[in-house]
Amino acid sequence: MQYLFDRLPMFHRIGEAAYKNSLDNTLKIDKIFGHPHRNYKTVHVAGTNGKGSVSHILAAVFQSAGYKTGLYTSPHLKDFRERIKINGQMISEDEVTDWVENYPVKHALWNMDPSFFELTAALAFDYFSKQKVDIAIIEVGLGGRLDSTNIIAPEVSIITNIGLDHTNLLGDTLERIAAEKAGIIKSNVPVVIGLTQIETKKVFTNIAKAKHTEIYFADKEYVASYSMQGLDGKQILSIERNGEIAYPEIKLDLLGMYQSQNVPVVLKTLDILIEQGWQISRENIYDGLANAAKSTGLLGRWQIIGNNPLTVCDTGHNEDGIKMVVNQIKNTPYKTLHFVFGMVADKNQDAVLWLLPSNAVYYFARAGIPRALNEHELAQKASVFGLKGKSYATVAEAFTAAKVNAGKNDLIFVGGSTFVVAEIL
Repeated sequence: MQYLFDRLPMFHRIGEAAYKNSLDNTLKIDKIFGHPHRNYKTVHVAGTNGKGSVSHILAAVFQSAGYKTGLYTSPHLKDFRERIKINGQMISEDEVTDWVENYPVKHALWNMDPSFFELTAALAFDYFSKQKVDIAIIEVGLGGRLDSTNIIAPEVSIITNIGLDHTNLLGDTLERIAAEKAGIIKSNVPVVIGLTQIETKKVFTNIAKAKHTEIYFADKEYVASYSMQGLDGKQILSIERNGEIAYPEIKLDLLGMYQSQNVPVVLKTLDILIEQGWQISRENIYDGLANAAKSTGLLGRWQIIGNNPLTVCDTGHNEDGIKMVVNQIKNTPYKTLHFVFGMVADKNQDAVLWLLPSNAVYYFARAGIPRALNEHELAQKASVFGLKGKSYATVAEAFTAAKVNAGKNDLIFVGGSTFVVAEIL
């Protein structure tokens, strides 16, 4: 792993310098390995927010239905191997090291100067082929059109929603970002759009029409009419279709209120897959959703990591993601809110900071990656929006301070950046 990290540009650590604006390397590497992604079926998942949750929930349903299911996601939080799983089990350390040490024409690959993500995708595709998976759920890393995953021919393509994120690479309007993500739409492969947005709807419908493919807007078919928490700690959703209850009291072991936007995407996608002949029952759907995090190992989505005081982390890190997190904080009872917060330097900090609650005690922290924003600079920016607190050189120091200061009826929230959450977990 250190060999890969040291030698390859890695977007989530260094940002824009690691982004490739071409699929040339990906196609060359794919050819070297004999096009392994052609040996199994796939579902392709893109979007600004929700694509990780949708990918994991879909994988959980396929696992419940008895299919050997690959899952490729990014970034990882605790362990690189989280990115590549089969039936919820991470790829083994030996598989990773053997692949890096022994893959064919190794020096030819390095001479291409591949990115970390290009090789990681190749490793995943090759591993799924060797292990003979029935289907693999493949999450886009960044964007869509030029993403290393965009060589697959999926059963269904999914675009959850469009928000302003990675604007320096994907475009500074919703329409431009939508056009990049719509690059995963393939000829005659149905596409499911999670959220109908005025700015992006025409972009998607025009590209789908040009590709001669069916397009579906999940939120126009399925709606979560209410959500509540059950006695077993799981979230309970009632799902309507065309004004009638289609899935009464679906349980979900992912507790974020925003999952009510993701479940309709999953259900519409499953409708299409079932029509295509995949053997998935209502029982499999209910079971998959009830055990989505448990059976796939999903981390960092409104994850409760402590009680007395209630301690929660969430990887929501852009404007739309933070809006959803703040909404859930407002719906959570507490005496005092302690907010452990950090951001990366290449995000629009102001767009996030103005959304944050001013009635919290802040612990501004810097994650241990080159992209992280200096904690003092973050505190200064936050003060403009009336957010007050102290600065800490590390996430661990900030979290320790929050735990020392918090009473048992308080709420400690950890977030602002995926990498802040990763260090706590």
